[in-house]
This record gives sequence, C-alpha cells and structure tokens, in this order.
Amino acid sequence: MGVIVAVCTSSEKGTRKKNVGSGMLVAGHGLEGDAHAGPWHRQVSLLAMESIEKMRRRGLDVRPGDFAENITTEGIDLASLPVGTLLAIGPQAVGEVTQIGKECHSACEIRRLTGDCIMPREGIFVRILSGGPVKVGDRIEVLKPGSNCGR
Repeated sequence: MGVIVAVCTSSEKGTRKKNVGSGMLVAGHGLEGDAHAGPWHRQVSLLAMESIEKMRRRGLDVRPGDFAENITTEGIDLASLPVGTLLAIGPQAVGEVTQIGKECHSACEIRRLTGDCIMPREGIFVRILSGGPVKVGDRIEVLKPGSNCGR
C-alpha cells in the first residue's frame, strides 16, 4: 500500500501541473479540471515520489507535478505494475493501469526545463473505472494485479 503525496492539474497538456491537494476522479473521464482528462486510455497519470527523488539526486530542483503527473505517490512501485492492474485510489475510486511510460514530446516543457523527463520510463497511466474524491494523504493500493500483456 502507498500514499498519495500530491494531486496535480493543469489547463494545458505538456506543461507542469500544480498540486491542488484534492480533486474528483470521474469514471470514464479522469481528474476533473485537468487537460488530459477525457474518454481515452490515459485519463490519469501517476508518478512515484521515489522517481522524483532520483531526479533530485541528479541535482534537479523538481517537485510533485513538475513531470506533468496528476497523482504523485509514495510507497508503491508504480513502474513495476503490469497493464491491467486495478488500483484503489483514495476512499472510492478504482483505476486500471492502461500504459507504462510514454513517448515524451521533444519540445515538452518538462524536458526543456529539467533536461530529462522521467515519465517515459517510470510514469503510469490509468483509466478511471469508478470515480470518487482523492486528496493528499489518501491511500493507493493494488486491488488486482494485471497480466503482463502490453508491456
């Protein structure tokens, strides 16, 4: 089991997100008010604080939201979760892992500002199956491991 350390949104894709502390995950849509929300497979992005710490150790001044992730977690190895894994996110929401990593835009703000983007290697994406509120301090845990299909 892990914990949510940031809930982040932005009004534009490819930009840093701001930690707003809480939000509403909407089934079939994503994080309410975020530019990436919509009816597709990458509704919500997650990145582990442990990944951000790796970048800090390399001398980068980065914090939750700087890699454009919606939810920053701690205590759960997100990058090791196979596609299809079901996650309990907060008290009610359930997400299904749909993608591990992504191709980074060559001109994304994060890569320009930091020189690197960890999302392509360690970020994950989920589709929201059942919605609910989410806030800093909430739990996140694996409900059902997925298959390794699609990795």
